[in-house]
Amino acid sequence: MTTRPQTEQLAIDAATAPGEGWAGRIAAIVSTIALAFSAYSLWETSLKAPDLRVFVPPVIHYASPYQNSNFEVVSIPVTLTNEGARTGTVLAMTLKVSEGSDKEIKRFYAADIGRWSMERTRSQAYQHFAPMALAGRTSRTDNILFYPRGDGEKPQQVVREGVEMHFRLVIDVAEIEASPSVSFVRKLRFFDARSFQTGTIPMDAKDWKTSSNTP
Repeated sequence: MTTRPQTEQLAIDAATAPGEGWAGRIAAIVSTIALAFSAYSLWETSLKAPDLRVFVPPVIHYASPYQNSNFEVVSIPVTLTNEGARTGTVLAMTLKVSEGSDKEIKRFYAADIGRWSMERTRSQAYQHFAPMALAGRTSRTDNILFYPRGDGEKPQQVVREGVEMHFRLVIDVAEIEASPSVSFVRKLRFFDARSFQTGTIPMDAKDWKTSSNTP
């Protein structure tokens, strides 16, 4: 009878030993899965870069209180959520408004926070917009007042009654290169300058749905 080499026999014995080979394999698999989950947890809770989502409700507000001026106010309740783990710092918000992509665009900047009215404007009862830090896995909602970027900003009055206006809101975030943005359309159903003495006029979405940059 032929005798197997000692090393070959030892390998066969290890492979056919009841439970021992499988136990080692299972332990290795469990360790690998645990390590993968640990790495994923570390990424999600500590390392994931800021990931800002922007939400704009179906109704925003508008005011054009001064005659013979290019001053217009676009009042938008903006909700920001940070889906990342690290803090995202919002440096600025810019708004572009036009009748369409091929039309003249008027640019606005985030100037104040609060509900616009002529009385509050006279008394300067607003919180000025400033860079804001949004910690990971948190959210924030503010009513942002957007003003034209300067006296020379054209056209004189971009928002018109009964016209679907195209908006693009861009968020400048310090920690990421690609600025989050959301595009939406709103319409001013009527125009009555007397309304601006006490408040604003609503602009609503045709489908009455919130606009966002979520996938």
